[in-house]
Amino acid sequence: MGSVEVFILGQRYIIKGDEDPEYIKKLAEYVDAKLKEVHNSMPGITPLKASILASLSIADDMHKIKLRYNSVSERIKNIEDRADSIIKLFD
Repeated sequence: MGSVEVFILGQRYIIKGDEDPEYIKKLAEYVDAKLKEVHNSMPGITPLKASILASLSIADDMHKIKLRYNSVSERIKNIEDRADSIIKLFD
């Protein structure tokens, strides 16, 4: 298990984990960007409220990606089913 130093909203954090350090840094950069986005749109917001709103924004991103993934997966399954039907015609 390694550790990585990251900065989120100017605060230093040491993150320990088994993931690649560059991956952890990318995650921290993403969280930092979301927090800055919220903080810049509402300059007087407390860090706790900014964190909650950023978390909701991240959850929204994840949910939309999950919906797209499920839609694409369903399309792929339909294509595979059709391909199997066509292949059976030639057997």
